[in-house]
Amino acid sequence: MRVMVLGLRGLTQVQGGVETHAAQLYRRLATLGCEIEVLGRTPFVPAGQNNVGDVRVRRLWSPRRPGLEAMIHSLIGVAYAAVTRPDILHIHAIGPSIVAPIARLAGLRTVVTHHGPDYDRDKWGRFARWVLLIGERLGMQYSDARIAISKTIAQVIRDKYGREAELIPNGVEVHAVRAETDYLVEIGVQPRRYVLHVGRLVPEKRQLDLIEAFSRAAIPGWKLVLAGKLADDRYCDEIRAAAASTEGVVLAGYVCGEPLDQLYSHAGAFVLPSSHEGLPIALLEALSYGVPSLASSIAGNLEVGLDPACYFPPGDIHALASRLAQLAREPLDEQAAARRRLWTKKRYDWDRIALQTLSVYARCLGSAPRLTPEPR
Repeated sequence: MRVMVLGLRGLTQVQGGVETHAAQLYRRLATLGCEIEVLGRTPFVPAGQNNVGDVRVRRLWSPRRPGLEAMIHSLIGVAYAAVTRPDILHIHAIGPSIVAPIARLAGLRTVVTHHGPDYDRDKWGRFARWVLLIGERLGMQYSDARIAISKTIAQVIRDKYGREAELIPNGVEVHAVRAETDYLVEIGVQPRRYVLHVGRLVPEKRQLDLIEAFSRAAIPGWKLVLAGKLADDRYCDEIRAAAASTEGVVLAGYVCGEPLDQLYSHAGAFVLPSSHEGLPIALLEALSYGVPSLASSIAGNLEVGLDPACYFPPGDIHALASRLAQLAREPLDEQAAARRRLWTKKRYDWDRIALQTLSVYARCLGSAPRLTPEPR
């Protein structure tokens, strides 16, 4: 089965939930016998990168300009798919899904994964929000099959468009906890004595709330590590200023591989204060390492299924500061960490997710019965 993937910036060295999802999913689908070709955007795919493992990567030109980048790349990508004729065109996210009618006119079998209502993100203006809403509508109406990464998103699709979507969540790999701490030494933090946040530094992630809450919590000897690429924009400038004026804040930049494993392995707490999430992979990753975690009580975070005490109202800095201070006082519980790891592995297993996705592809081609997901 030849599968072409559209909607990603790249497959490696790109910080984002959709790209993380794709990197895990497609290497498993390749192992299951699919021929995968990912259409990446030139600003994010290194020249000469033709493969990532068994996954083929095709660099297609796109401008590096928010608002135009995804649209132009998607138009070029669907034209390329119309010429090369994959068995399945899999489009990720609602912005790129605006080309779903073109894919249908070209006779392509199209699957769209809805990762979340991107038009709710703080960074978009009125016109961009309108385009994303159009993309959502066209993607849901003109695709052959739809995948939702959360129950909330599946319900949105049903209520707004009268379409059913296969519920296939994000997953997580459960890695061995690292003993090494050389990266921690490099950035000046001590094991179990720092709060960790991993994610893109964008307004809807609300890192400024976290910095302020950390300051108010005044936890002796602890630091706050923000792992995310610092862009040259107003919001990141505000983060730089807040970090400079708050003792103990470490701006680690984009972190991946073993250094990221070390950060997760030794964190005293993980916090996700977002105002917008689909089903947050960074939170799942923290849980897969057994890290005690706090998250804002938005729909995407609530669906992860943490204990109610682990949630706080989005934007409530006082509540977050109070929970941080309380968490820092609690002794390390290795048994509780082991239970978190096991719970996460059972609930968000990538191997099962790959089989469910393959089943969706097969049904689009009329070649296999439905696979029933394990109860959640």
